[in-house]
Amino acid sequence: MKSFSDRVYDVVAAIPKGKVMSYGEVARRAGSPRAHRAVGSCMNKNRDFQNIPCHRVVCGDGSVGLYNGGEERKIALLESEGVAVVDGRVHELQMM
Repeated sequence: MKSFSDRVYDVVAAIPKGKVMSYGEVARRAGSPRAHRAVGSCMNKNRDFQNIPCHRVVCGDGSVGLYNGGEERKIALLESEGVAVVDGRVHELQMM
């Protein structure tokens, strides 16, 4: 059986370019609907940025949330994939 973090990484790896998913939705799809903070912890520990695009995980209210490379880098990555970010929030939340 896979660990929670492995399930989280599988969910995040499946988020396509140009789409985002909230921490809460990642937790739900990983089988632990109340573990949104634990999802954030997993994203903080992620070092496989090529295969696990943690920049595509945002807060449920659309704010971009934290990122190891800094908020500006996260916004730049999202915008490079076609996600509109206005005042630190994903505009018209393109949830997967």
